[in-house]
Amino acid sequence: MRTRTISRLAVLAVVLLSPARAIAADKQIRPFVGATFGGGTTFVDLENAAGKPNLVIGVTAVMLGEVVGLDLDLAHAPGFFQSGDRHLVLASGVTTLTGNVVLAAPGRKTEYALRPYFVAGVGLMHVHIDDYFGVLRVAKTMPAIDLGGGALGFITNQIGVCWDVRHFTSLKGTTQEQGLSLGGEQLSFWRASMALAIRY
Repeated sequence: MRTRTISRLAVLAVVLLSPARAIAADKQIRPFVGATFGGGTTFVDLENAAGKPNLVIGVTAVMLGEVVGLDLDLAHAPGFFQSGDRHLVLASGVTTLTGNVVLAAPGRKTEYALRPYFVAGVGLMHVHIDDYFGVLRVAKTMPAIDLGGGALGFITNQIGVCWDVRHFTSLKGTTQEQGLSLGGEQLSFWRASMALAIRY
């Protein structure tokens, strides 16, 4: 299943970067910063940090038509499993890569106002945990899904601002590896972000 997911993401990337398909589309790059929150996991969370707010940075490539579009979203949350005061985890992070279908309010009707949109897609989630004792180390890549929405507004013809909230969930594993999780491996969390939208 992981191979199929990677193949689909590769096809999506080609489509997003294809000049022939993008002639009539609004093409954007959106570097963003935000926070994860409301997380839950079956991985051993030594510092009880998964549910706490955590910095996230990333970038989204978007090709948006009048109503329907596509985006490729890459994000990294360093220190996801670290609370900052217990030092039981030396290093950790969660990285997501998803390809999404975008449904937006019609472009002609929202040209000078905020343009709301919804997104849904599939991709990969990589979890990394390096604990102080060296016995609960995790380096796991899992298929994942995401669902969310946001609003986009342009200040000039080229530069805008985007607010976005998405929920990410890994597809639950069927195995428990080396006592690293309580049941099948799974992680879910919310992400709220603000991006600079750049048309190109």
